[in-house]
Amino acid sequence: MRLPVLSCAVLLMAAAAPLMAVPDDLDSLLQNLKEAVESKKDPAEVKQLAAAADALSRKIIAAGGDQAAIARAKEADLYCEYALFSAASAAQPAAAVDLFSALEQQNPKSKYLDQGGYERYFLALNQSGGASKIPAIAEKAIANFPNNPDLLVVAANTAIVKNQNDRALALATRLLNAAGKQQKPEGVPAAEWEKKKSLEMTTGHYIAGLASAAKGQYYQADQHLRAALPSLQGTAMAGPALYYLGVANYNLGKQMMNKARVLEGAKFSEQAAAVKGFPLAQEAAHNSLVMRSEAGTMR
Repeated sequence: MRLPVLSCAVLLMAAAAPLMAVPDDLDSLLQNLKEAVESKKDPAEVKQLAAAADALSRKIIAAGGDQAAIARAKEADLYCEYALFSAASAAQPAAAVDLFSALEQQNPKSKYLDQGGYERYFLALNQSGGASKIPAIAEKAIANFPNNPDLLVVAANTAIVKNQNDRALALATRLLNAAGKQQKPEGVPAAEWEKKKSLEMTTGHYIAGLASAAKGQYYQADQHLRAALPSLQGTAMAGPALYYLGVANYNLGKQMMNKARVLEGAKFSEQAAAVKGFPLAQEAAHNSLVMRSEAGTMR
């Protein structure tokens, strides 16, 4: 992913008018920050300088007065966000987590968090042993970025694990809408982008399917789980998907007095029973026997 670069020439440009009252130390802070990001690649120094430059920029903005100075301070503040994002994206996992956390504290609504930041933040947390922190971070961040697929994947999965079916369904539906509308960022290989988008869509359908089944919405469960199933083969999610496809089709068949649908439910249940390591395999096998028995009494 090609990172956007703000012109430091603009940031460091000398005052063009005598009324510009930007302190000289802001220029020094920004120059040192630029060097820490691009040359030294020092995460600790980037964090320290970004915090100092951000604090000074905010002080200038709060003071009011010269509009040119305020505009320049705002641009400097944006560069501080970029510096943290850029350094975090190139840092080792533990340092990356620290820098992304600093960016989140500096501006929880930063566009850099929304544009790939949380994806990298969560990856760094996983790699550094902080995976348990991800759900809470996503839950808080989703208030600022309600349609961010990286946040929605985590939040929807957390909800379904907690049996919060209404919330899981709402989040999964939002995930499907958001993932479907995404535009490929510049610099990201097409194959890599399609793989990510496919995973998000599969996750959305899977969670929406499980939540719909739990709510007795069998038609919706069938539609979602069928859409997800091709991408779930060989994964831990295949068992639950097949199990609830069995339940959904059995119930739909009973409601419509459709023997073929009941038999399809039996087929899905048998496939769920054959999934290695699936905890409900024995129950799925029993379900398939019951379904075939009931289908035998139908015309």
